[in-house]
Amino acid sequence: MPKNISRRRLLLAAGGVAGLVVLTVPAGSALGLTGPGPRPRPGNSAPGGAKWEPSRVQPQARRATGPYLAYLALTGGYSVATVDVATHRIVATNIETDAAQGVAATPDGRKLYVADTGQYDVLVVDPASGSARPLHVGPYPRDVAVSPDGTKVYATVTGGDTGKGGADTVAVIDTRSDTVVRSIRVGTAPRQVVFAADGARAYVTYDTGVAVLDARGDRVVRRIRDAAGPQGIAVDHTGRTLYVTNPRADTVSVLDAASGRERARIRVGDEPWGVQVTPDGAKAYVSRMNANVVAVVDTATRKVRRTVAVGKLPSRVAITPDGAEAWVGNVFSGSVSVISTASDAVIATIAGGTGTKPLDAAPLGIAFAKAPG
Repeated sequence: MPKNISRRRLLLAAGGVAGLVVLTVPAGSALGLTGPGPRPRPGNSAPGGAKWEPSRVQPQARRATGPYLAYLALTGGYSVATVDVATHRIVATNIETDAAQGVAATPDGRKLYVADTGQYDVLVVDPASGSARPLHVGPYPRDVAVSPDGTKVYATVTGGDTGKGGADTVAVIDTRSDTVVRSIRVGTAPRQVVFAADGARAYVTYDTGVAVLDARGDRVVRRIRDAAGPQGIAVDHTGRTLYVTNPRADTVSVLDAASGRERARIRVGDEPWGVQVTPDGAKAYVSRMNANVVAVVDTATRKVRRTVAVGKLPSRVAITPDGAEAWVGNVFSGSVSVISTASDAVIATIAGGTGTKPLDAAPLGIAFAKAPG
């Protein structure tokens, strides 16, 4: 397969098709093939490319504690930004990518794995230096997750479409050798992937369901059918409950992780996309793309407690390791809204500086890790 097919532009899928689709844009030919030379730059970028710099930081009552960094995959910004979690300040943008969507870190924070969706690679990154090595996994990887023990990475290989000919695998990367050791066939167009806290199971959303993986044997043990086009997925701290967003149905499914049975279906509102559960399991935060809000779900009552206004087209949601904050990537605003989980209010906005406009940043991946040292 050609390696220089670039899918740099983000468009929202239309006509009731849920989620985000990254489309190939012709660059040099009608087929979207690019030759050697510098990367094309979007017309609304400042000279030198889109830049993310420290921007407005609002007063807040509580900040995440501990020596943590956040890594933001800027899908339209050709980079991964590094943010100091305690201060919400961008400290580096030296990791170069091509339309990356997913990012994950090893438990010690010494390595990052980036789903470089504009290419056929997962990037193996030294976060201290920003140096990256491409690792071929297949067409258009979309998401990555590192196992709790740090020994392997699962990368969803989504392919160029969701019909016949679309990819259907999860690539398994050994973090000791940084090689692809096998592929797992899960279902057409795998999307997001998450490990349970004990590392025994992993869960992958795909076009028509959720694949349950034996993460020790790297094999599918169950497929949970879901015609509503599941997208985001989270597993609670006990490993017993899954939360799956269904953008086509405007719902979040609450699934029994062991049996795959649906315990409840929560109607959250227009096009839920990302979901994450607090470390104590008390609340789930769900981004509603078309409403520009995050729904806060009480997991005990399975009701929406409140909604929080964020930026335009909210997508990925991530919770800080201490549970104090929920970070939400806003695709069209090119920003990250930081929500206090104590007050359920936005306490900071992380955004780029001059030259960063809608689609130039598009933070679609968020990962937290210990600061290497």
